[in-house]
Amino acid sequence: MTAADTAGSAVGSGTGDDTVIYPARRVITMNHAFPFGEAVAVRDGRVLGVGSLAELAAWGPHRVDRSFADLVLLPGFVEAHSHVMSGGMWASTYVGYFDRRDPQGRLWPGCTSIDAVLERLASAAAALDDPARTLLAWGLDPIYFPGERLVARHLDTVTGSRPALVLHASGHLATVNSALMAQCGIDRSATSPGVARGGDGLPNGELHEPAAMMLSGDAFVEMMRANRTEQARWHYAAEARNAGHTLVTDLGTTQLWDPEQLRSWRSATDSPDYPARVMVAMSNLFGAVADPAELADLCVQLRGEQTPKLRFGIVKLILDGSIQGFTARISWPHYFKPPPGHIGNGLWLMPPDQMADLLGVYHRAGLTVHCHCNGDEAAEVFIDAVETVLERHSRWDHRHTVQHCQLATAAQYRRMAALGMHANIFANHIYYWGDQHRDVTVGPERAARMNACATALASGVDFSIHSDAPITPLGHLHTAWCAVNRVTASGEVLGPDERISVADALHAATIGAAAQIKLDAEIGSIEAGKLADFAVLGDDPLSVDPMALRDIEVWGTVLGGVLQPSTASP
Repeated sequence: MTAADTAGSAVGSGTGDDTVIYPARRVITMNHAFPFGEAVAVRDGRVLGVGSLAELAAWGPHRVDRSFADLVLLPGFVEAHSHVMSGGMWASTYVGYFDRRDPQGRLWPGCTSIDAVLERLASAAAALDDPARTLLAWGLDPIYFPGERLVARHLDTVTGSRPALVLHASGHLATVNSALMAQCGIDRSATSPGVARGGDGLPNGELHEPAAMMLSGDAFVEMMRANRTEQARWHYAAEARNAGHTLVTDLGTTQLWDPEQLRSWRSATDSPDYPARVMVAMSNLFGAVADPAELADLCVQLRGEQTPKLRFGIVKLILDGSIQGFTARISWPHYFKPPPGHIGNGLWLMPPDQMADLLGVYHRAGLTVHCHCNGDEAAEVFIDAVETVLERHSRWDHRHTVQHCQLATAAQYRRMAALGMHANIFANHIYYWGDQHRDVTVGPERAARMNACATALASGVDFSIHSDAPITPLGHLHTAWCAVNRVTASGEVLGPDERISVADALHAATIGAAAQIKLDAEIGSIEAGKLADFAVLGDDPLSVDPMALRDIEVWGTVLGGVLQPSTASP
């Protein structure tokens, strides 16, 4: 230990107890004026400065903590599109195609065939004592399985008379068995366009989008209820910390209409042990309130009641569905190889001709609107609405954001830039569904420009990248890997001209995401005055082979100056 480890000059007002200097193998700041450092000094939960140990010692009395001497510090990752469902869905049985680790660290092998899905469902059903209890599962995606889609009659073989609901990986579809359809009256008379039918004209068990999924009644409510527990919130924060995230979002909740749910969020995030910050975005999904002005008023009220770990100020709207579920709205020539009986295009989840008026309510209230637009036709509607609203009521720095932005064209990105809009790009899709997009949903040409980070960058659009957890696993090292390499699950490179550099991907995962939710003055870079929120990594993402980016070990995080070691299994 050197003298610098325990003392300092008389400069500054801090004491040795409240000022800590953390030397690191490297500090990557994401501050273009001072991009790298050897150490970072922290006082009162904020960054005092970045530089060499000697430079930082000049701030005065301090102590040196060498916990990170062999590690790399970055700004804490900011996930601007994820959901608390990522912590709550594990109350149901996982039947996804890919291996996945739960919040306790258990690795669940992927179900890579219909038989494997049915086998896991059979095991889960056998473990239920009450024969009337509904079997709930999640993560299914029939697009991975060649041939016939898994429907009710397949589920019936392992569930019998027990009701069952399986939520698809996208969250936009569900498959239910015959017992649940009978229980809920889902039959030939069903009028919702989201009720899929077989060749006989009868519902086959697939329910597309919220209006149809809600026909499953208590089963759907029970699945969603698991996301409203305090346990789900703690699991979510633990998942975030273990992936190097210091802020995550719950992008589109109706929970806060319930005062008890708001109290529960505050109880969790007020705990000094809660290991993440959360930005909660309000939504009118599932008809939570009829009057958008009422939603706007609540959002404005909550924004005035923010705490260091619980933030508000965003409204989430949803225009269309899922590309791999064939419910997203995409422009002509629409879908490449849709399933039999498909209606030709996706579903509007709200009337597009109402978008400008609805957006205007939130815009005039000073709120930022993030709109789910998987398809380019949906993106066009939202961009048009932003232009209309700005003509009616000009407002600087609105940062209205196209969420997912998967098929946005170069022309649309140019319009976004001109209108001051942001894009949050679903880069993970390239790995998880890239092969299916190329071969099934949109064809090779459009798949090559999906999730077009390079086009966004060239167009001058501020953008971030996201996981949409639990749709795909939370973790910006993997999401950045997807944006940098554009490698699909089969190992093919999809659209090499849309690849971006590691530095640009890290920008999107930190300061870019923070800017999108209007927190870039507080987080997203390591610089004097900002919150001391860091991701702590075992290697330097700017030095490793780009293909090794997702393999970097995450030590944990620092949140407001408090060390938060990962609890993930090796």
